[in-house]
Amino acid sequence: MSRIPALDPAAATGPAKELLAAVAAAFGATPNLFRVAAQAPAALEALIAINGALGAGALPATTRESLALAVAESNGCDYCLSAHARIGRGAGLSDADIALARSGHAADARVDAAIGFARAVLARRGRVSDAELATARGAGLDDGALVEVVAHVALNIFTNYLNNVAETKIDFPLVRAGVPQAA
Repeated sequence: MSRIPALDPAAATGPAKELLAAVAAAFGATPNLFRVAAQAPAALEALIAINGALGAGALPATTRESLALAVAESNGCDYCLSAHARIGRGAGLSDADIALARSGHAADARVDAAIGFARAVLARRGRVSDAELATARGAGLDDGALVEVVAHVALNIFTNYLNNVAETKIDFPLVRAGVPQAA
């Protein structure tokens, strides 16, 4: 049972109701993450806004999903692992790509560098070394891509921590942190 309940969209009022309706319209469903965030409409509004903005950014969907998987695995967030494994498959990630992302890698050198940089940002709380920046740049990540990677780390920390605090009920096929998936 969730420690912070998911708000029932049918019972929601005011801004929460409007925001949850927007989520349902955008995604075709209202995932429990958004329903939990709706307990604080300002947080839900921020979540929707950053998701939309980064979704329109320069990083391809497969890179964004690989980053989300790597951060969720690092943070032990089963909800986000489950959600992003499903979303990642829809974006074009194979089971092997998902497994690599969860282990902090990717077959593509540029995506691998983005994941490596994200993991460094996460592990060092943003205090990455000049060498880590140079490695990411050497793999083709320009300053804009580096900023987007940091933004994805921040977004995923928020969703991972919220789900870990709330113990959000997982409404996707279950993936557990630290447990390899069968290919």
